[in-house]
Amino acid sequence: MIELRHLRYFIAVAEELNFRRAAERVHIDQTPLSRTIRDLEERLGVILFVRRPRRLELTPAGDKLLDHARRLLMRIERTKRVVRETDARYREPLRIGVDESTAQPKLAECLVRWRAISPDVPLEITEMRTAELMTALRSEEVDVGFSFGLPDDETVVQQPAWVSPAVAILSPTHELARREVLSLTELLSFPAIACHAAFHPGLCRQMNGILRRYSLSPTPVAEARTLTGYLTRVAIGLGVGVADEDHMRALKRTDIVVVRLAEQIHFTTYVLHKHQNFGPQPALQRFITHATALQ
Repeated sequence: MIELRHLRYFIAVAEELNFRRAAERVHIDQTPLSRTIRDLEERLGVILFVRRPRRLELTPAGDKLLDHARRLLMRIERTKRVVRETDARYREPLRIGVDESTAQPKLAECLVRWRAISPDVPLEITEMRTAELMTALRSEEVDVGFSFGLPDDETVVQQPAWVSPAVAILSPTHELARREVLSLTELLSFPAIACHAAFHPGLCRQMNGILRRYSLSPTPVAEARTLTGYLTRVAIGLGVGVADEDHMRALKRTDIVVVRLAEQIHFTTYVLHKHQNFGPQPALQRFITHATALQ
């Protein structure tokens, strides 16, 4: 008999096309994950993946199963929620996915206020990488998400929630570190740290929009995959950077100097949810309205 774990693990491998990344995503070791996929192939009597030396490829059978598995798990999740909602003893939580790079006090403020006005709705928060958040929204594993933005996708609605001013960040030893205000042109005349577009597509899209607006072409000296990596590179003097003020205020790092920018520019945090033909469920719509009213 095929179990739900077979399908969940299969979807992770099919979307990542890499056993190591898929194992990290579903929080198990690579060996049992690989064993589960082989077990699924044996039960179905088909080959789902072509295993090449450096990559995996879906077979036609695997591609067909991926489509059906996604729809099946989505239907099961919807059924579970509908059944639970009919039981007055059970309070279905609002499942929130948070991009792992989001460390803003505004998010906590949003959730504190929500708990005050809706104390009967439990909150279930999960930190995710950007790609994981997109997948979780599509498959309805989470109800709502927060991020600097995801790649454009017709299945996911992205609404501005709040904004934070952009600030310059520098090493304490940088020659501009003692300035009170900097122009973006002055800052980016020095080599800059860039964010990796594959890991932070929304943040990169916003930053590129700012650069186009001011006709700037900075010289990138390194590309960071995580917020921690970005700040570390700035702190040790590899390059300058641009960040949002709320993050810097929350992190309070003493190895980084924050300088106000002369330009009135900001970064936007979005509240995300899956597109529904007839709109979000009432409880979810109330939360979205609440989140977008905090600007």
